[in-house]
Amino acid sequence: MQNGLYVSLSSQLALDKRLSTIADNIANMSTTGFRATEVRFEDLVVGFGKQEVAFASSGETFLSMQKGALEQTNNPFDFAVRGEGWFAIETPAGMVMTRDGRFSMLQEGELVSIEGYPVLDAGGAPLQLNPAGGPPEVGPDGMIRQNGVAVGAIGVWEFEPGVNFERFGNSGIVPKTPPQPVVDQADAGVVQGYLEQANVNPILELTRLITLQRTFDNSAALNRDSEARLDDAIKTLGG
Repeated sequence: MQNGLYVSLSSQLALDKRLSTIADNIANMSTTGFRATEVRFEDLVVGFGKQEVAFASSGETFLSMQKGALEQTNNPFDFAVRGEGWFAIETPAGMVMTRDGRFSMLQEGELVSIEGYPVLDAGGAPLQLNPAGGPPEVGPDGMIRQNGVAVGAIGVWEFEPGVNFERFGNSGIVPKTPPQPVVDQADAGVVQGYLEQANVNPILELTRLITLQRTFDNSAALNRDSEARLDDAIKTLGG
């Protein structure tokens, strides 16, 4: 009879993890470049035949690769990635991948993210612009020109986030394996004057939240039923 308690507990732990991801997705529905977190669960089977019991795994998180909508800002320092690439920034955690293209230029000419971290080129070096060269003009290939003179190129990178990935800030991802620069891919590039919005569907997330609440209630009811049966068994055997 205790198997029911264990199954119910494993279900509630899985639901708690799913609730955390839903809450994080909803909280970042307005975060530029944010990619939603999804969770994949598996059945863990213990025993054989009549003794077989299926438990819910703790789950593995993975990144939704659905693209967010592009919003035009006409700001020359706003950028969006076209395709499946990522921008790279240098942080205390090392190189971090991000789809948040809200950049700016420091007085010294360094191109930085909204948090002040250096933006990297395709070689992994910080981008240095001409502070007196005026607003940059960036082509689809990421090449940066000021007054018609090429001064660098915004790097577009590709990597595999994998399962149970690590976030940095709201929209950054810490890569587990070295990212690779995107070279000569027609479907990947940079769009100037646009920002990518979060790919979170708020209606879908709220629907999932309602479904999760109902599932949790059912699991709690199973837990109460298992406890009641155990109590009855103890009373019967004790009598």
